[in-house]
Formats: sequence, C-alpha cells, structure tokens
Amino acid sequence: MKFKLKWLYSFIGIVLYCIPSFGQDTLSTYMAAKDEMFVAHEYKPLTLKLSEDGSKYIRFLVWNQLWLRSTENNPGTLGVDGQPKDNSFDIGIRRARFLAYAQVSPRFLVLTHWGINNQTFTNGGVPGGGLTGNPGGLPVSVNPETGVGTANGMSAKKPQLFFHDIWTEFKILNELYLGTGLHYWNGISRMTSHSTLNFMAIDAPIFNWPLIELTDQFARQFGIYAKGQVKKWDYRLALNKPFSVGNGGRFDEGRQVPIAANIVNDNWATQGYIAYQFLETENNKLPFFVGSYLGSKKVFNIGGGWHHHADATMSRAADGTANLHDIKLIGLDAFLDIPLNPLTGTALTSYAVFYSYDFGPNYMRNVGIMNVGFGAGSTQNGPGNAQPTIGTGNIFYSQTGFLLPKSILEDHGRVQPFGAITHKNFELFESSSWQYDFGFNYYMNGHQAKITLQYSNRPLFENYRKSGSAGELILQTHIFL
Repeated sequence: MKFKLKWLYSFIGIVLYCIPSFGQDTLSTYMAAKDEMFVAHEYKPLTLKLSEDGSKYIRFLVWNQLWLRSTENNPGTLGVDGQPKDNSFDIGIRRARFLAYAQVSPRFLVLTHWGINNQTFTNGGVPGGGLTGNPGGLPVSVNPETGVGTANGMSAKKPQLFFHDIWTEFKILNELYLGTGLHYWNGISRMTSHSTLNFMAIDAPIFNWPLIELTDQFARQFGIYAKGQVKKWDYRLALNKPFSVGNGGRFDEGRQVPIAANIVNDNWATQGYIAYQFLETENNKLPFFVGSYLGSKKVFNIGGGWHHHADATMSRAADGTANLHDIKLIGLDAFLDIPLNPLTGTALTSYAVFYSYDFGPNYMRNVGIMNVGFGAGSTQNGPGNAQPTIGTGNIFYSQTGFLLPKSILEDHGRVQPFGAITHKNFELFESSSWQYDFGFNYYMNGHQAKITLQYSNRPLFENYRKSGSAGELILQTHIFL
C-alpha cells in the first residue's frame, strides 16, 4: 500500500494524547487529579423561553466539524503548484452550522438552518475572496507590493454563508403535519435524512444524497411535505420542485453507448420514506435521523423509500437523437441500536441499506469531499480523493459499531470502534467494487463533544474496470451545543 505510514503514526499519536487511557500510571494520575478537563460536561440546551412554562420557545444549535487529513492522491494528481502530488496533508472545515427553530404554538413551527461546508486551503470560498492566493476566475496579483505574478484557480477564502433549510410547519392532526419550504424531509432512505450531528462513522458515504448539489441545495429541495407517525409507522412524503440544472448527455463514440446527464426542466418530483418501528419510537419533530443512540434507546426499524423526477436526464443515440429519462431512485434499509449490558454500558449500532438508482443509461458522478487535488488525473476517478460515487446501478452499504464498556475510561469518556463496507455495481463500469472504512469515536460528552479517527479505502478505475485502490486517514474534532 502506497499510503505513508508516518501519517498514520502521527494521527494515532495525536488521538492517544487526547485520550487518557495510555498506561496505568498516566490513567491513575488523571483519575487522582481534580482537573477541570474531567468535570461534568452536561448542560441545558440553548433555549430561549417565550412563555413561563417553557411550552413556547426558540431552540438554538451550533456545531463545528474540523478535519485533519492525510490523503493518498489518485494517480496523476497535481498539487497547487502544478507538480505531481502523491500525498496531501491538510486541515479544513467540513461543516460549520447554525440552526434555530421556534415552537411558538403546538400548532406551528418555523425553522432556519445556515452555515458553510467544505472549506480547505485551496477551495470552498467565493471568487475574489482575497487579495492574494486562489481568487477564483479573477486574475489578481500574487504579491500586492510588487505586482508580480497572477493566480487563477478556485477560491479558498471567505466562504459565503447560505441557507440549508428554511421551512414552516403546521399541525393538522396528531398523526399529520404539513410543511412548506426548502426542506430536508427526504425520501429514499433513513440515511438520506441523516443528522450530521451524530454520525457513527466520520461522515455519510455521500451516495445516500444522490442529488447532492445538482437538483438540490445541499440535500434540500423546495417542496410541500407531510410527516407523522401512525402507531408504529413513521412516514414522510413530499412533492418537490427540484432545482433546474444540466446541459444533457451525449453518445460515447468509443464504446458506442449513450451517456445520460441532467437536463434543465421544470417538472415536479415526488419522494417519500416509510419505516416500521418494532421497538421504541423515535422522535420525528425534526427530519434528522440519529446515527447512533449510544445505548440510550432500543430501536429496530425497517424502512423503504423513493424519489421520482420525470424527464430529468437526457442521453443521445448514435444518430444524435435526444432521449429523455426519469430519475428513479429506491432504497431499502434496516437500523438497529440497542444496549447490550446495562451494567457495563455496552451497546450495538448497525445499519444496512440497499440502493437501486436509475438516472438513465450509464449516468455517473465522481465526488471527492474537500478535494485538494488538481489536474485531470490519470484514472477515471480524476484527481485527489475523487471516486465514482453516484450513478445508475446498485449500491449496498453497511456500518456497525460497538460501544465499549464504560469502565475502560472510567469517567473520562467512551470509546466506540466501528467499521463500514460498500459494494457498488454501476452500469458504466465492467466490474463492481468493494471498499471499506474503519475507525473509532472517542466521546468526551456523547455526540456533543467527540474525536473521530477513520481510515477509508476507495477503488481506482481504469478502462472501466477496478485497477487498484487508495486510502485516506481523517481525524475529526466535533462539538455541538
């Protein structure tokens, strides 16, 4: 494996330094000390009461997720200096968010959610975001004193805050709520409406948001939704107006196959997700599904969902004829989160999902999260950490985590090792692929304050077949209030 082990050792050293569990003498010292580092971390939610009894309120949430990474770049990747770059080591903002919702009456609720995502030292900002550096498409002087040199590229500075969610909701019945706006009440799967506050793995696999930043705004679309719970059934349904994007597809002369791509249209889309809750019932006040309850609930759900958008992609036949295709996406999943031993505090969390995606013939999107690689790359992945992520075909994904006994760290936090596997079988490629992730969470205060270390393996493709793999190691610090 080409991955440089020195970065692995460095990351592990950092995490071990943060976790007071290395060596009996060190542990005893920490247990004996009355250091403020290990005082109780519990706190009351950030809530502004609008009535004496607290039934009317505004709730605020704030969270940051920062990534320190060592990435084995895809073959042919160039660095910011235009030179070949086999490995990259960087730090960036994966998410910085603010959310507020007001429950002024039991009959209605208003929510707003804003922030930034994916800012690195090379991208994530706005054109002209700084006097020097990478200013988007605007050529500027690299040295403002001498005026020598120009830089053209992606901006890294001064990212623009934008709204993720803006919606209003009204209670019709105990079993039925209706809402409108830019919303996250998604269909397809549980993970398509996943909360970013309580992932078990370091992040989502991204293909759970198959429309991401094309016909949606960071996994949100404008629409009208209905949600509720009827006995053990939990449901969310929506009629959406997807964002209109795309220039259409083409015909691949080399392989003699049509290639579908998004096309501008104004058709509405339908989506929904329905789950049966065998054990405890989950809270559905907000759309965000929990990734791991850490043994605080007994949950076992099986669900299924869809998204359908008519004439949303186009491909061309050999004679140039344009053919329109519906986007038809289906997901089936199961989620288990259960305490194993109340005395030791152990718990098991497991999730599995199967996706059947149809975007039209040979549709494919490569995605690289916070990608700092440049150039075209010499594989079909492209540069940096990009990989074939979303396309026509089938995907299976599963993750499992085990919350270790609380006695391991005494009162200094909890540890949860986890692993995930993914199988992708895309129509565009002649071979399918497996990939994996593994790591652990160190919970200082549950999901409110945690450190996650994860290693991820991704496949490389050449000539439409898997030709190898590359790795990425990420250390995340995560705090939310």
